Amino acid sequence: MRSLSKRFSDYFLLVVYDGAPCHSEGALALPENVRVISLPPYSPELNPCENSWEDMREKFFKNIVFDSLQTVEDQLVVACNFYEANPRILKSITGWEWILNSSIDR
Repeated sequence: MRSLSKRFSDYFLLVVYDGAPCHSEGALALPENVRVISLPPYSPELNPCENSWEDMREKFFKNIVFDSLQTVEDQLVVACNFYEANPRILKSITGWEWILNSSIDR
């Protein structure tokens, strides 16, 4: 979380957490520019990240056979760099009304 906070230090980051134990950092203190909200169990329809993965699969992984895990990782980096360079696209995919209109105190 700290590296994310540093990389986007000029922004307030709302991290949506799906509650999976493997995604938990435990009770670590969050940086000032980061807030985490947890989704109810078994609610993938509320997780905006699910839409970004679907878009990524369609744009960067459709009909491709990879010869190694490294080539999959390389393609994932290409995809992530694309979304980072095009935040409007990512916002259109994940910027649901309940997120854009949230009133979480900083």
